[in-house]
Amino acid sequence: MASSRILYVCQEIAPYLPDTECSLLCRRLTQAMQERGNEIRTFMPRYGCINERRHQLHEVIRLSGMNLIIDDNDHQLIIKVASIPSARVQIYFIDNDDYFARKAVLRDADGRWFPDNDERAIFFARGVLETVKKLRWAPTVVHCHGWFTAVMPVYLKRVFADDPIFRDTKIVVSLYGDGFEGELDGAFRTKIAHEGMDDENLELLARPSYENLCRFVMQYADGVIIASEGVDPAVLDMARGSGKPLLEYRSPEAEDLFATYDHFYDALQ
Repeated sequence: MASSRILYVCQEIAPYLPDTECSLLCRRLTQAMQERGNEIRTFMPRYGCINERRHQLHEVIRLSGMNLIIDDNDHQLIIKVASIPSARVQIYFIDNDDYFARKAVLRDADGRWFPDNDERAIFFARGVLETVKKLRWAPTVVHCHGWFTAVMPVYLKRVFADDPIFRDTKIVVSLYGDGFEGELDGAFRTKIAHEGMDDENLELLARPSYENLCRFVMQYADGVIIASEGVDPAVLDMARGSGKPLLEYRSPEAEDLFATYDHFYDALQ
């Protein structure tokens, strides 16, 4: 089996955030794929609730300093890095004071949704792609975990499609039970369009609900993985009817889980 260069783009990873289905799977998957001989790079947001001293995060000066324009405003991109000692896996963190200094993940202390979560997701996706370009590392597979990574596939297929780093990349999207009520900011579609995209699929984000966001993401995925038993039934039906290569749910305890993932990656290339 040929080795792959896999870029993991994760909404959350243990031990940097509390244990969830997504954070634990991302933690185990990155280690397993590296141990199977694949070359990996792993990214997550540097949420303000992550204890930098405890986890020994430090800034990578040569990768930091770029400004990204989101909705006509400049935001500085800061890249930090840490390692999971027990796994020998390195994690890159996308940071910015405007979006990630707050001591929370997606909701405030009263459980209210941050109104700029859409811009935070855009910044995260752009930050990952610009950093990978600086690393001059061309992934064969980009695997996205969690709705917060939803902007990544459209950027890869439209904005960065002709970039030699990403030209031959296949996109895998894992679906979780991470749905949210209500909608993202109503201008989400316009903010993405400002990147120079003229794409009819953006109409799906006229109402940026969780279901519409999943529908949008699947337009650009090369493969879809059902990573949770708790995936919304409507989203599950959507994935099964998409015509995209699909890996059905398997228990995290299945002995052949990671071999199955490896085969799925290979089949897409």
